Amino acid sequence: MELRLVRHATFILTLGGVKLLIDPVLSPAGAMPPIDNSPNPRRNPLAALPTNGDEIAAAVDGVLVTHTHRDHFDAAAAELLPKDLPVLCQPADADKLAGFGFREVTAVEGRAEWRGIGVARTGGRHGRGELAARMGPVSGYVLRCPDEPVVYIAGDTVWCPEVANALAEHRPDVVILFAGAAQFLSGGPITMDTDDIAAVCRAVPAARVVVVHMEAFNHCLLSRAGLQAFLEREGLAGRVTVPADGATVEL
Repeated sequence: MELRLVRHATFILTLGGVKLLIDPVLSPAGAMPPIDNSPNPRRNPLAALPTNGDEIAAAVDGVLVTHTHRDHFDAAAAELLPKDLPVLCQPADADKLAGFGFREVTAVEGRAEWRGIGVARTGGRHGRGELAARMGPVSGYVLRCPDEPVVYIAGDTVWCPEVANALAEHRPDVVILFAGAAQFLSGGPITMDTDDIAAVCRAVPAARVVVVHMEAFNHCLLSRAGLQAFLEREGLAGRVTVPADGATVEL
């Protein structure tokens, strides 16, 4: 199994010989305005793609979309991805993705199977309290493939009972966390911060943890360097991988 981080939450996961593109955002750097009502008002994405968007779109066998906020699925992805690519998503996003012209959209209600990969959808909370309710539904996914590690992609969520339950039920070998401590001018983080990441590590002490969703959108304030320093202090650096854009991680 191999994870190749493109940028932010966009990565290619290769398992069972299948290349699955997660949360494609394929716009060039600076093509989108800042996230509204958030710190650091710079145009997004902050980082360039490590390779051409057309090449990414042509290299994959399917797409998995955790949710359709514009830092997880953008107009460039809707334009560049072949419309016959299979797309897996949460039920709330199926009509929207079909509206972009994708002809094979599968809404994962609970569990599904695609090309020999078992897919289980999990819950999450995109923030805390009233803010999470305003952010709308988000999902994580657990992927199972014969002779491969069990992978849990948590999606845009903070540490919450839904995440704890997913870890307890599925006992993943690999956990992929969307971090960056994304936030607005008020209301607290809406994706994982350092304490959330530590909570996941405590819940599944035998799992390999990979952290993405960093340094590419203006509302993400936790840097890789800041996270790495925290992991060193907490004795977690040996368990947690924080890849750079364009890097490949063998799992």
